[in-house]
Amino acid sequence: MLVIHNISLPAGCFGLPYIEQLFLGKLDIEADNSFKELQGLEVSAHFLIRRDGELVQYVSCDDRAWHAGVSQYDNRQACNDFSIGIELEGTDDLPYSEAQYLRLVELTKSLMLSYPLITPARITGHSDIAPGRKTDPGSSFDWQRYKAAL
Repeated sequence: MLVIHNISLPAGCFGLPYIEQLFLGKLDIEADNSFKELQGLEVSAHFLIRRDGELVQYVSCDDRAWHAGVSQYDNRQACNDFSIGIELEGTDDLPYSEAQYLRLVELTKSLMLSYPLITPARITGHSDIAPGRKTDPGSSFDWQRYKAAL
């Protein structure tokens, strides 16, 4: 399955190097007061789509990334074990960019060709696999637009 997320570091700030540093385990927690809560956190995603549509891959799709945390989908626990995670540089309440939607659709179509078990029905948000714990990609993500483009 495919899991859509959002991330910004610090929250609401875009175009900075901190997401990459976090995913590579090199985040300087002294760089911002909000980073202190991230100390020791080990997290990664398969892909990040920046605001300008730039696509960065951090983990091979054939390997496990640590993007879902405690999660459940279709009565299966530990979604990291059977999913691909895509992070959108953004927040729950700010609109995503046109470039991000275009790149996300392009990437999703490519993944669906390579991994036939990924169907539109098996694409979900982090909030759906970790309800009450996670809210992303948030109310600003246009699911209808995204799924119609697939």
